[in-house]
Amino acid sequence: MKVSLDIRDIKLNNSNNSQGSIGSINGTVTWSADGIKQSIQDAIPVLGKFVTGSVTTNTSDGTVSLKGLLDSATVKPQIVNNGLSLQVVSLTALGSTMSTGTVQKNLDDLTSKATQNYPLGIHADSVKVTDSGVEATFSTSNATIPATSSQPQSGQDCFGGF
Repeated sequence: MKVSLDIRDIKLNNSNNSQGSIGSINGTVTWSADGIKQSIQDAIPVLGKFVTGSVTTNTSDGTVSLKGLLDSATVKPQIVNNGLSLQVVSLTALGSTMSTGTVQKNLDDLTSKATQNYPLGIHADSVKVTDSGVEATFSTSNATIPATSSQPQSGQDCFGGF
């Protein structure tokens, strides 16, 4: 996954309630077809072990097809609850249509870990399927940098709680 960020108008002003503000954050996440394959293989036991073939994108209907030795799945990236979600369109194994419930739950778990509950009010704005993968844009404006309860220790990220 590749992330590109544009952060503007940072104003530092330490107070009891905040450490300052950020005028805007705009980001683009590019998730290649190979990256999607690797993410699913690593994170979804039910589907991942069978995704051994190609991952292809279809820009005309906005779907991503995952092929394996004995099965295939088609998912559609969408924005759900201000984050990115992969919705199962179809799932087949050995030529038969399968129930999508378990796979959908695993995909929801994968995408919610990666894209839900962003800090600073960041939210998904758009998602599109491209010739080479999926591209999503995210943004926030007039974000308050939260106050920390204590000084971060050496090597500790002051936003580590998010």
